[in-house]
Amino acid sequence: MTSHIKIVAVLTARQGKAEALRSLLDGMIAPSRAEPGNLRYDLWADQAQPGRYVLDELYENAEAVAAHRASSHFQAYLASVNDLAERSAFALDPLAVA
Repeated sequence: MTSHIKIVAVLTARQGKAEALRSLLDGMIAPSRAEPGNLRYDLWADQAQPGRYVLDELYENAEAVAAHRASSHFQAYLASVNDLAERSAFALDPLAVA
């Protein structure tokens, strides 16, 4: 049996970079959702802090995560995201998921 992997990333735009960050994140949605093994790729905005976003991703297995990270769109994201935002990302294994 394969184990799903959830990735949650919190990105807070650097001063004056919120619009560019949002554009970068929007550009990741369609190609990430189209990847084999991707079950969810959703972008959320923090109601309390403008310019803070949360990515909610779900993959079938570790191979799908590795393929996502090797993709050209993810590599392009990595090349610019640190200039636009502070970020924390968490790869999570299911414990009690309905």
